[in-house]
Amino acid sequence: MADNASNILFSIIVPVYNRPDEVADLLRSLEAQTDNGFEIVIVEDGSTIPCLDYDLSHDGTMKAKGHPTLRLQYFHKENEGRSIARNYGLEHARGDFFIFVDSDCILPPDYIATLRSCLAARPADCFGGPDAAHESFSDTQKAINYAMTSFLTTGGIRGGKVSMEKFTPRTFNMGFSRKVWEKTGGFREMFSEDIDMSTRIRLVGFSITLYPEVRVFHKRRVDFRKFWKQVHVFGMSRITLELLYPGSMKLVHWLPAIFTIGALGLIIGSIWCRWLLIPLALYIIALWIGGLIENRSLKIATMGVAAAMVQLTGYGTGFIKAYADKIILGHGRDQAKEIEIRKGKNEGL
Repeated sequence: MADNASNILFSIIVPVYNRPDEVADLLRSLEAQTDNGFEIVIVEDGSTIPCLDYDLSHDGTMKAKGHPTLRLQYFHKENEGRSIARNYGLEHARGDFFIFVDSDCILPPDYIATLRSCLAARPADCFGGPDAAHESFSDTQKAINYAMTSFLTTGGIRGGKVSMEKFTPRTFNMGFSRKVWEKTGGFREMFSEDIDMSTRIRLVGFSITLYPEVRVFHKRRVDFRKFWKQVHVFGMSRITLELLYPGSMKLVHWLPAIFTIGALGLIIGSIWCRWLLIPLALYIIALWIGGLIENRSLKIATMGVAAAMVQLTGYGTGFIKAYADKIILGHGRDQAKEIEIRKGKNEGL
C-alpha cells in the first residue's frame, strides 16, 4: 500500500437529511483541498430540502452549481436511515478507499494530503482520526466539543491522544479500503453503527489505525437539549452492542453510569453531610480548568462544565435504563439477535 499511496482515489461518502447549509460548508472545505485525488458521493436520505443544485453536461458529467471543480456523485433515495444511505453510497463509489464524514463536518485544506501521507507511512485497512472545534463555531458547539473530547469525560474512549480502549473509528471521520467493504458488507442500520462496523472489521482480521494528524472540525449539536438526547441514545446502544458482542463492554463504558449514580448519591447525602460534595466539586473545578486551558475563555469553560454534566448523565441514564431493561429483565436479548440476523446478512463473518 505504501508504494501505491500516491495513486489512491478516495471516495468521500456523506449521508444527508435536510442539511443544505451544512453541506455547503463541507463542500467549500473540500474545494479548498490541496490534494484533489478524491470524489464526493452525497446521498440524500429522503430529504425534502435538497442540499445541492447541479448541471449535467452532454456526456452526463455532474457539476455542482457554485462548486464546478469538484468531482461529485449525487443521489436521492427514500428515507431508510443513515447506514443504508452510506451503503448506497458505497455501491456507487469508485474509490480505492472510502471516507465517511458527517454533513456537519468541515475538513482542513490538507485533510486528503495528510491522509495520503499517513497511509504511505503507516498502511492500514481501516482508519480514523479525531475531531475538533473550528474557531468559527458557536460557544455552545465549542463547549460540547470539549465535553466530547476531554479525557476528563469520555474523550479517551473516542480515540484521542490517550486511549482507554482499542481505538474505534467513528463515522464523523472514518475510512476503510474497498477490500474491507467487500468482506464485511457495509453498515447495519442501528445506533452506534460505526462501533458495530469497527468491531466486525477487527473480528475478520483487518487492521485499524488511529491517524491523529487526520482531523476534522465537527459542529455537533447546537443546543444542550439535543445533545442530551444524542448521548442518551449512545448509552442505550452500548448495551445493544454488548448483546451482539458478549464481553465487548469494558469498565470504561460503565464510568458515566457510575458517575451518575455516585453524583446523585453525594448530592442526596450532602443533606446530612455537606463535606460529601467535595469530590464532586473538585471534579467540576478540574473540568472548568481543563476547559479554560483548552478554549481560553471563561464563558466556554463554564459552559463546558455544563456540557460535561449533560454528556455524563445523558449517557449514564441511557446506559442504566437499557441495562436494566435488556440485561437484568432480559427484554433486549431477542431484539438484539433479531438485529443481528436482519442487518447482518452481508457482514461476511
